[in-house]
Amino acid sequence: MQQNFDIPLHDIKPIVEVQEYSLYYFLGVSAFVLLIILGSAFLIYKWLQKRNAFNIRKEHMRLLRTLDLSDAKKAAYAITNYGATFKDDSPRHSEMYANLHNRLEKYKYKKEVEKLDEETLGYFELYKEMCDV
Repeated sequence: MQQNFDIPLHDIKPIVEVQEYSLYYFLGVSAFVLLIILGSAFLIYKWLQKRNAFNIRKEHMRLLRTLDLSDAKKAAYAITNYGATFKDDSPRHSEMYANLHNRLEKYKYKKEVEKLDEETLGYFELYKEMCDV
């Protein structure tokens, strides 16, 4: 008896290549999430850097507002020094600063000076009100 091995098999199909894109989807989503995280970290860093930045105008305005006017000589030097920060804001500021500077000249460069007069104090208060940070 002889066996026949040529039996046709109808239920087995040949191997076909399956297109698998899940790795590319995963890499794309991961890159997108990483980009969002890095962008957020950069924006937070910039916000913290800006928040902690030293503002010379704000500091000089604070010093002008808390200035001790009892010592006229020191006050005249301080007003001249800190007020110069705001003199270039506008032509009106420049003119006011020049006027205030001229009024403060008589309180500088002398050993003994009298108290600041009311008119000079008025000009100083007006100059403080003009300045904005």
